[in-house]
Amino acid sequence: MTATVNKALYDEQGYIILPNLIPPETFEALKEACEHAIAKTRTGSWPHRRTVGRQFPPFDDSNPDSWGVQHIMHPDLGEPAFAEWYTSDPFTNVSKELLQCDENELQMELFNLLINPLEHDFALRWHRDDVRENATAEEEIVALGLWTHGVQWNTALYEDSCLYLVPGTHKLPRTEVQRAQSMTQAPPANPLEMPGAIQVTLRPGETVFYNNNILHCGAYNSKQRRATLHGCMGDTRGGSTRAQNVLQHGLLWMTEDRFRDGLNERGKMMLQALIDMKAGVKGDLGYSQVN
Repeated sequence: MTATVNKALYDEQGYIILPNLIPPETFEALKEACEHAIAKTRTGSWPHRRTVGRQFPPFDDSNPDSWGVQHIMHPDLGEPAFAEWYTSDPFTNVSKELLQCDENELQMELFNLLINPLEHDFALRWHRDDVRENATAEEEIVALGLWTHGVQWNTALYEDSCLYLVPGTHKLPRTEVQRAQSMTQAPPANPLEMPGAIQVTLRPGETVFYNNNILHCGAYNSKQRRATLHGCMGDTRGGSTRAQNVLQHGLLWMTEDRFRDGLNERGKMMLQALIDMKAGVKGDLGYSQVN
């Protein structure tokens, strides 16, 4: 299955939506794997989760409700469908096109699952994933200029309208009005009040690929079923520019042989690129954002 990728449109607006990247048989396998992962998270048998009340890592156990499942390729979760999809031809071909990199430059990064909380609606504030809200316009310009060696995505297994973003802000500093609405730690009451904002609606099987330093936020309805695959992939030409954004999630388990042994050859090559990046940075990198 070959997708038509409009790289020029992606570069211009900072995101594109592609349908039908998942073959029907894979779609059903992923839905089943998601149901297992969600059930384990809801019952407490899978501890790696995004906690309601915490927008960014580090996550904790301060609330029993969850809005995400972390580390879904982890061998202890026992769902090989996730790693198979992450390293599949349809998905990696699109990533290579958007990153304009070769196969041997692909870098494995994060793969998680976004779900609806059960007891509370939850929202994320306006943010860029790896630029702090108090960055000056000059600091934003520098950071955005470095952010060309990775792509993030959401793949919806059920209809999903949780993501809001401001097209074009992946390459522009915020206006004064945008800055005023994104300096607070509180999520917006109405995301569409942000100048230029749009709501992204995905039908089942659609994927939005986006630059995760685009200005974006999320609003999660506890009454609307959600299972949206959420991850990112990089390329080795970026060196350590993506290290903090990726390694802050705690990826020591990915260096274990039992994870590597379960991957296909492409996956092993991508994993080695991540391990090499990790080895090239020293000390505690801290976190990209604060809660």
